[in-house]
Amino acid sequence: MSNEDNVELTDGFHVLMDTLKMNDIDTMYGVVGIPITNLARLWEQDGQKFYSFRHEQHAGYAASIAGYIQGDKPGVCLTVSAPGFLNGLTALAHATTNCFPMILMSGSSEREIVDLMQGDYEEMDQMNIARPHCKASFRINSIKDIPIGIARAIRTAVSGRPGGVYVDLPARLFGQTLSVEEAKQLIFKPVDVTPAQIPAADAIARAAEVIKNAKRPVVMLGKGAAMAKADAEVKAFIEQTGIPFLPMGMAKGLMPDTHPQSAAATRAFALAQCDVCILVGARLNWLMQHGKGKTWGNELKKFVQIDIQANEIDSNQPIAAPVVGDVKSCLSLLTEALKGAPKAPAEWTGALKEKVDTNKGKLATKMAAPVAPTGMNYSNSLGVLKEFMLKNPSINLVNEGANALDNTRMIVDMLEPRRRLDSGTWGVMGIGMGYCVAAATVTGDPVIAVEGDSAFGFSGMELETICRYNLPVTVIIMNNGGIYKGNEEDPGNGLVSCTRLIRGRYDQMMEAFGGKGYLVNTPEELKAALEEAVASKKPCLINAMIDPDAGVESGRIKSLNIVSKVGKK
Repeated sequence: MSNEDNVELTDGFHVLMDTLKMNDIDTMYGVVGIPITNLARLWEQDGQKFYSFRHEQHAGYAASIAGYIQGDKPGVCLTVSAPGFLNGLTALAHATTNCFPMILMSGSSEREIVDLMQGDYEEMDQMNIARPHCKASFRINSIKDIPIGIARAIRTAVSGRPGGVYVDLPARLFGQTLSVEEAKQLIFKPVDVTPAQIPAADAIARAAEVIKNAKRPVVMLGKGAAMAKADAEVKAFIEQTGIPFLPMGMAKGLMPDTHPQSAAATRAFALAQCDVCILVGARLNWLMQHGKGKTWGNELKKFVQIDIQANEIDSNQPIAAPVVGDVKSCLSLLTEALKGAPKAPAEWTGALKEKVDTNKGKLATKMAAPVAPTGMNYSNSLGVLKEFMLKNPSINLVNEGANALDNTRMIVDMLEPRRRLDSGTWGVMGIGMGYCVAAATVTGDPVIAVEGDSAFGFSGMELETICRYNLPVTVIIMNNGGIYKGNEEDPGNGLVSCTRLIRGRYDQMMEAFGGKGYLVNTPEELKAALEEAVASKKPCLINAMIDPDAGVESGRIKSLNIVSKVGKK
């Protein structure tokens, strides 16, 4: 468009799009509506990708995991104002808690109306509401500030410890104009947004000394190391030192679960008996019992912690050897400092191997157990997936639930990094279908989602999204008809137990949207359905009928439940 002086003009829509493209962002996830519908339309007309969801929370989860998989650029979610923003905010907080680089952009009301609470359409002070839940919250008021605002958002999201960033886009911004020439001069790509952060030499020397003196060392790999793409550095450190390793859920595959130094099958014994634990991109949070309690045994542990965030150190336990910096730099220097040092003591590694072999034998027996008349259990059903994933390691595995999450993590081995995508630090339910969309679109590879029937309910309508875009996603519902179990007795008075669900036909739900549904009752039927579904590269859902008695309350974190003692003797 041109003005009366025949100067070619551009508007806020196009400056924002051109800025995103300049920064190699070609995909957005979101839900359209006032005032961002035309932004999504123009984005698609320009040849970029917009994946339109049924609910903003799931679009946000897609953006968050896209950021994790990509690592060096954030996933982007676009929402409408107020309620749409609030729906996306859950995912933004999830991204920040899990250290996933993500940007949530939301249309909003004008500042002067919001500040006086004059009752604008979907009026809300979104910028300040977002601030406690993300790394930074920005508002762009002028078209000239779009390039610098987006640059700040990107740098903040991906640098240091990654996380979520909110960008507030008032409706009036999109209608502002600027000459095309001036816009070209303003749009830029920030330089070196993920710089190496080199640890101090004395920190490396201190950590090396602690490791050399360890009698029973173990390495704990976290998803921070996976997202840093420190694959080669982790491998070199593990194999040179000979130290056994344990992966957190989303770190599985950073080193193959089948590696001879993996102690995952005897995690409890390794943590209780170790004298030195080396944390690599992992935090001593609730997932590791804060480094305290019976899980860690009676002996005082020494911790070596590699983390990019200095204030993470000593968060729960004194850290004997903190190494602050990016994982790649830290591990490279530490590996060099340990060159020529003896490997982990054979007495320790031998004891762990004996435990690992014993536990794997017990698991194999469980996986071969016969199917009860009331349905499969988690072991004999997930044993099918275990074998399938070993043959197809490049498939993305999305996983959520309680028992479905815990058992899949324990049973199914991962051989490649950043392929296991799960509930993460919050253990949140509802990430499933959003993660599936992002994993399929970012990697181009097939996705298998293992969902508890309760967890699936949070995002089940996104099956329509998966079908609409014809994505190569196979969803497996572990259907025991309940939250944890499906056989809790009803309380009486016509009420239904709060943990019981209808043991429904989720396969027919998938077929209602044009996908392929399977109903399976045995491991053999599950195997046949899984092979056919993944090979089709089409949207499929396998309704795996599990014994209603299969599962335990709260999965492996039942101890966190508070039990009422009222009325008990």
